[in-house]
Amino acid sequence: MPGGRLTQQERQQIALGLADGLAYAEIARRLDRPTSTITREVMRNGGPAGYRADLAHRATEHRAHRRRQTAPRDSTTPAQPYGRDAGAVREYEEVFTTVLIQSGTPKMMARVMACICLSDTGSVTASELVQRLQVSPASVSKAVAFLDEQGMIRRERDERRRERYIVDDDIWYQSMMASARSTAQLVETARQGVDIFGPGTPAGTRLENIARFLDFVSESITRAAEQAREVLHTKPESTSGGAAEPSSDR
Repeated sequence: MPGGRLTQQERQQIALGLADGLAYAEIARRLDRPTSTITREVMRNGGPAGYRADLAHRATEHRAHRRRQTAPRDSTTPAQPYGRDAGAVREYEEVFTTVLIQSGTPKMMARVMACICLSDTGSVTASELVQRLQVSPASVSKAVAFLDEQGMIRRERDERRRERYIVDDDIWYQSMMASARSTAQLVETARQGVDIFGPGTPAGTRLENIARFLDFVSESITRAAEQAREVLHTKPESTSGGAAEPSSDR
């Protein structure tokens, strides 16, 4: 199986495969590459609908150039815990952030959310975010305020009285419930429109259909979130042989 970076020709084949509706696994098989490589490549460069081979190739060259420029500063980066590959972790962080952005999360908020989610402790301080993301304290403050308002993180003080931003077991449940409540408000608004435009009229019928659809979606989200909530509290089984414990985030 070939290693190294994708070539421009391979990226063109990826673009053609996406245009033909091929699955990532099939594109990977044709290129004799791991499926994860194709997934990362597509998701970090516009997603299935926005992937462009030439733009992806230029973006990769730009990232490589930027990493070479910052290599002296990065040379003191501590080893990853659990024996993780630092390059693979960095690439996955980009993919995770891209997916959050494509789901509607603003870029800086997505970067902060990814940073918290992918930390082993599930919590970071403002100063840690500034250092890891190389952004200003004001940018971090704005992103944290947005995520807090959306119910995606919570805040608490640690033993040193520093404010920590946390993604815990119930955050995703609370986020889903907030989404369901927001959808329920749209249902109510649509049904108010039916009364105003008149049942049976073209506009009234359209609004009624919208209300029925969103009502079903809202109820389904709520029911599914309640049924699956315990999954968020499931702890992985400890492996025999004992992986080394990582140093905690500080």
